[in-house]
This record gives sequence, structure tokens and C-alpha cells, in this order.
Amino acid sequence: MDSHFYAYMYRLKYIERWSLMRNTTRDNVAEHTFHVALLAHMLCEIGNRVYGKQLNSDRAVTLALFHDATEVFTGDIPTPVKHHNPKMLASFREIEAMAAERLLSMVPAELQPSYEPLLIQDAAEHEEAALIRMVKAADLLDAYLKCVSELSSGNREFAVAKGQTELALAKLGMDEVEWFLSHMAPSLGMTLDELSAEP
Repeated sequence: MDSHFYAYMYRLKYIERWSLMRNTTRDNVAEHTFHVALLAHMLCEIGNRVYGKQLNSDRAVTLALFHDATEVFTGDIPTPVKHHNPKMLASFREIEAMAAERLLSMVPAELQPSYEPLLIQDAAEHEEAALIRMVKAADLLDAYLKCVSELSSGNREFAVAKGQTELALAKLGMDEVEWFLSHMAPSLGMTLDELSAEP
């Protein structure tokens, strides 16, 4: 039997993000997934090299690659909609779980043990909670960096979202996030000429 799993995964590039907001640059879920994977790897390496932790950055990247896979069925539900109230969030989580089960059912049976912990979060959380936390932080960081990019382009539409995301990042209380924000994030608001300038 043919598997449609990767046909669906490749369709993440058609799912737009930030659909309720005016964007100077359009984002899709495939791009976002790539950015979250980069950020999750970096956060783990900051944890390992700066704070002496033992985080498997390669595994974090793998988890990040599938963190929004269900959006091929659900689309990208904007945060203000998803978090409007607890009942709506619970309903969305239920839909997301059904979408994950549907995706997993498309994976050939002999491969399902490898993909179940990537697609069904509950299956992974007990063993990989620290890495899932890094992926969630990376997801939030990518939203913050999107806000910085839009504001740098003169789009004030993202001003409130930037403030809300900064608060959410601060609530995480993660040293790795603070280190990234201090040492790496500022350059994402710079122009190419500023980046290229001699120090």
C-alpha cells in the first residue's frame, strides 16, 4: 500500500502563518519548522556549552521538524483564536490529537514506532520533556524574531505581538533563551549593510 505521509508533510509549505496580520514578508509552516529546528539546536547547545547541561541537540532538531506537522490538516490557528478561552484551546487540542493520529496512520506500519513519539506528543513527553521544552521555547523565539523582522521593516502591526511574546519568553525562565536574546537576537533586527559593517 502506498503511503501519503510525505506528500502531506511537503504540503506544510502551503500553510500560511500570521494570517490575521498584515505581513511585509509571508511565512509558511515549512519555513517556520526549519527556523524552529535551528533554534532548538542552538538552545540545546547553549545549554550544553554555556550552562553545563547534557541535552541531545540532534534529537531536539528531530522533534522540532515534526512539532507542527498536524497543521497540514488543521492549518495554522492564530494564537489569539486558539487561546481565546480554555474551552476553545481544549477543543483545538482534541482536533490536533486527531490530526496526529491520522498522520501516524499514514506511516507504514514498520516505521510507526519511530514516528509515533514525533507525532503524538503524549508518547514523547515522559521521556523527552527537557527537549520538548526546548522546542517550545524555540517555537516562541521564532515568533519573537518574526515580530522583530516585521518591526524592522516598518510594520507596526507586530508591535503588540512583540511585547506579548517578550513576556511569554520571560515567563519561561530559561537561561538559554536569555543568553540567545542577549547575544544573538539583536542582529536579526539589522540591515544587511549593518551586518556587513566592519566591527
